[in-house]
Amino acid sequence: MRAIAVTQRVSIDASHGERRDCLDQAWVELLVLCGFLPVLIPNNPAMVGAICQASSVAGVVLTGGNDLISCGGDAPERDETERVLLDLALAKGWPVLGVCRGMQFIQQRFGVKLERVHGHVLSHQKIFIKDQETEVNSFHHFGAYNTPPPLMTWAHAADGVVKAIRHLEGSILAFMWHPERLAPFSARDIDLIQRHLGES
Repeated sequence: MRAIAVTQRVSIDASHGERRDCLDQAWVELLVLCGFLPVLIPNNPAMVGAICQASSVAGVVLTGGNDLISCGGDAPERDETERVLLDLALAKGWPVLGVCRGMQFIQQRFGVKLERVHGHVLSHQKIFIKDQETEVNSFHHFGAYNTPPPLMTWAHAADGVVKAIRHLEGSILAFMWHPERLAPFSARDIDLIQRHLGES
C-alpha cells in the first residue's frame, strides 16, 4: 500500500492543559478503502521529515479543521507543520490533496487572498464542476473568489466562491467539501482520491 502522510487538527483541552492532535477516524477508513496506508503526522514540524522518510511516504493529505493563523486560528504549530510538509511534498514531487482548511492552506501558499464568506456552512450545497451542477457538503467561513496561476479553479459555488483548485503543473488537487463526513462515502470522491494520490 502506498503510504500517505495525513495532517491532524489541534484540539485544545484547557481543563487538562493539553494541546491534542486528533483526526476523524473516518479519514483512516476512507483512505484504506481507497487503497492507501495513512501515516498520521503530529503537529511537530521538526518531526515531519523523519516520519515521512521512515514511513516511505509518497503522498500528502492536508485535512480540515482549525482556521489558519492568518484567519484568526489558534494552532500555529499546525500551520508550521503543514508548511514543512507541503514544502517537502513539492520538493519530492509527491501528490498533495487539500481538503477544506487544506485547500485554504494551499491557496495561501500560492498567494491567494482569503476572506470571510457567508452561507458556506451547509450539509448540502450546490456547486458547479465544469458548468455541471452537483451537490456537496460545506463547512467553512473563509474562501476566495479568484485563482491566479499557477493554480486554476475547477469548481465554484453559485456566489463565485472557489470550491476546488488544481496546480497547473504540479500534483496538487484541493476542494472545500469533506469526503470523510459522508456515509456511505461518495464514489466520485473515492475515484478522485484514488486517481490523484495514486500518481507517481
